Amino acid sequence: MDQEDRIALFLDYENLALGVRDHHGGRPFDFRPIADALAERGRVVVRRAYADWSYFDEDRRMLTRSHVELIEIPQRMGASRKNAADIKMAVDAVELAFERGYISTFVICTGDSDFTPLVHKLRELNKRVIGVGVEKSTSALLPPACDEFLYYDRLEGVDVPPSAGRRTRPTRPEPAASTAPAGPVAEPPLDAAPTAEETPRDVDTLAVLLVQTVAGMQGSAGGEVTASGLKRALLRKDPTFSESDYGFRTFGELLRHLAGHNVVELAPGPAKGDPEVSLPERGDREVEFALLRSVVVDLAGEGGAVALSGLKDQLRRARPDFSEKKLGYRSFLQFCKAAATAGAVELRWSPDDGDYLLTPQAP
Repeated sequence: MDQEDRIALFLDYENLALGVRDHHGGRPFDFRPIADALAERGRVVVRRAYADWSYFDEDRRMLTRSHVELIEIPQRMGASRKNAADIKMAVDAVELAFERGYISTFVICTGDSDFTPLVHKLRELNKRVIGVGVEKSTSALLPPACDEFLYYDRLEGVDVPPSAGRRTRPTRPEPAASTAPAGPVAEPPLDAAPTAEETPRDVDTLAVLLVQTVAGMQGSAGGEVTASGLKRALLRKDPTFSESDYGFRTFGELLRHLAGHNVVELAPGPAKGDPEVSLPERGDREVEFALLRSVVVDLAGEGGAVALSGLKDQLRRARPDFSEKKLGYRSFLQFCKAAATAGAVELRWSPDDGDYLLTPQAP
């Protein structure tokens, strides 16, 4: 148990519940998918939800059954509405960060960018922060601030309707005649994520990102790259990253798929289930070096040279799927330098041409 992450969960319930109802065809918010996702990440020791609960009577029962502490923030009538729930939630989170040193992870369930300073402060206090929000009502500013961001719509157990219904609001039990203001209405953030249909996620694009990340970690750290370390690095680059978006159940399954296509190599790591990840030393790289050399030979002729500018287009004419990034190179020049080091071509800078020139090396 000592190795488990202790998690504190804070729900900006009005933001989350209205976001679900607005974009999921009026369906009610279900806490269970969030609880299940967090159970996989550690031990949740604090569960708090903030709202004016007179607007969420049925939800209150559902949360109570899940052992969530309900923090009542009544809204004043006849005055400008202050977001007291947001302020109370932020104060409580920072207070808990100072008073409960054993809590290592804070989960902030909201799509509101107003919580971005809170996320920064918690990370400054050496706390891991996971965000949870409805995709179409989440500010674009919030996910990059977190260590990891989970879109509620993509969690296991959430049934997303094929088309979003019209916006609805929760109803409160009220007398037949009442002058009380209407229930809270969810306003979409100005910088909310676009509502266009999500484009299919490309495994090839993911492979490029993963290879570049492995290459960068090998270059900067100079040591072994483990699967767990690689996953953390990918989340730092994109806190919304999830292998399930690409059709894989686990990160290990994704790595085995890429290893089967010679994108990476896997070897036993320091711990069981945490393999070492590396880039193939031979194979595809040697094939691409040979392609580069053959194109340079065709273009240069006997004793000629080829300028670097425009050469990549020539390679793509010979092989449309060519990409140096799939091999872990950040630029075409870096790829050509590696080919020169391997003896496939000769690369030199020409001041007269203002460009690099390539000539074929003898086989």
